[in-house]
Amino acid sequence: MAQNWAAAPVHGIGRTSGRESTLIRIPNFEPATRGAVAEARPRKAGVRPLVAAIVWGMTSVMAGGAVMGGIAAAPAQAQAAQAQAATPNRNAPGSFADLAEKLLPAVVNISTSQNAPQRPQGQRPEIPQFPPGSPFEDFFKDFFDRQQQQDQPQRKATSLGSGFIIDAKNGYVVTNNHVVQDADEITVILQDDTNIKAELVGKDSKTDLALLKIKTSHPLVAVPFGDSDAMRVGDWVLAIGNPFGLGGSVTAGIISARQRNIDAGPYDDFLQTDASINRGNSGGPMFNLNGEVIGINTAIFSPSGGSVGIGFAIPSNLAKQVVAQLKDYGKTRRGWLGVRIQAVTPEIAESLGLPGHKGALVASVTPDGPAAKGGIQAGDVVTKFDGREIDEMRRLPRVVAETSIDKAVPVEVWRKGKSQTVQVKVGELEAAEEQGLLAAGPDEKQQPKDKAPAQKPTESLGMKLTAITPELRQQYEIKPDMKGVVITDVVSNSTAAEKGLRAGDVIIEVGQEEVRKPEDVTAKVQKAKEQSKKSVLLLVDRKGDLRFVAIPLS
Repeated sequence: MAQNWAAAPVHGIGRTSGRESTLIRIPNFEPATRGAVAEARPRKAGVRPLVAAIVWGMTSVMAGGAVMGGIAAAPAQAQAAQAQAATPNRNAPGSFADLAEKLLPAVVNISTSQNAPQRPQGQRPEIPQFPPGSPFEDFFKDFFDRQQQQDQPQRKATSLGSGFIIDAKNGYVVTNNHVVQDADEITVILQDDTNIKAELVGKDSKTDLALLKIKTSHPLVAVPFGDSDAMRVGDWVLAIGNPFGLGGSVTAGIISARQRNIDAGPYDDFLQTDASINRGNSGGPMFNLNGEVIGINTAIFSPSGGSVGIGFAIPSNLAKQVVAQLKDYGKTRRGWLGVRIQAVTPEIAESLGLPGHKGALVASVTPDGPAAKGGIQAGDVVTKFDGREIDEMRRLPRVVAETSIDKAVPVEVWRKGKSQTVQVKVGELEAAEEQGLLAAGPDEKQQPKDKAPAQKPTESLGMKLTAITPELRQQYEIKPDMKGVVITDVVSNSTAAEKGLRAGDVIIEVGQEEVRKPEDVTAKVQKAKEQSKKSVLLLVDRKGDLRFVAIPLS
């Protein structure tokens, strides 16, 4: 199977979805798009009718004495069961009613509106001239009248989401970025249906968080952030939000998994829960049994768009820092290292002599970036950053982002078979983005200087290899200053094909040593075989995207 090619930068990752299911961010519940549904009872202000029919169910709970085979249990057993039900422990609450009653006033509904794009209104075309009384005259007149009506401005598009108050005195409200994204008007609706216009303080698309502020004399209730790192798989949680526009709804469940990566952004570290969350729950809080916010409900995995018991929440320990920066600066200020990284596979670890496949492999270093100035090189494996272990690739971006800007930190790297430490002064990610440093690359306008004649391809590792020529540079869009060996063909079903290599890729290094001609590749592969290595490590460039690839030698 071909592997995903693109190396993940410390500031961005792609998205993924299931084969038949879809990963859905759960915001945009849009009442304006629904058909009319008859209401069985009056609804509160700000609460929209349900999209689909509601199926009423019934759940019963048996309390008191147990019954087996139609015979009541002994009185002593019944009393013990009653005593246990009367004093529920932390892991098995008898009821969430008291906790829900306390928390509901702090959870808000968020309504947003956006002006739909207006269709351009041009001058009405002239109606063709027909003989008086012609049926075509009425036909064209009706047609142009309908067309003119369609050119009128469309009404506002609306959507609903959730949020929660974190500062009652100053009126700060936390929600998801995708709930308020592109909104022209934001309204916060309190539990008692009080509507308050909200100001967008700041937002962050990388973590999908946004901070709002409301001004009101109405008394507000706030909830604190808790420690999401203290949550364990199996712990009870409570989710409160605005599913389908119904208003404050409470669901309960457990933490079913931690540290989920759903490819929603570069800092994915989601809590997974089976508490029911649906469209409209986005931005709502997930509480522990102490009434602390330990997550912000953000996405669901579903084949139908509704809850199937797999929901994802942003952990509070990640959200706290982002919210604090939005409050202080109106934007985020993250640490920046200036490298592109990739995962360390067992084959890569074996090629590098690295004990265990852990850490983040540096595929390339941004020129003049913090890493380059600190001495980090392509091919280094970052195993520790500022004293924090990097056990897997995706941990590094978050650790770097959480580090203070301009702080000098020790970075432990694995280089050429041994561990060493370098000092790096952390930069600012947002400043680097504004300066275009994240996309910095060689000057494309330079003209190729090589005049080497075409050479006969050399076969190695299931690939045909050729020295770079002006013709191949033009054919495969190889950068002017690129040096190495170009792949002109890959044998089907070969290990190189399985690793995703293809014609046009340029091999720059083999075994972390530069190569300039096909014979260099062949010699280094042979050397690795003589050393009884199981794989050989290639540094490959594909149109400016560098990637290490370990090719098995067996």
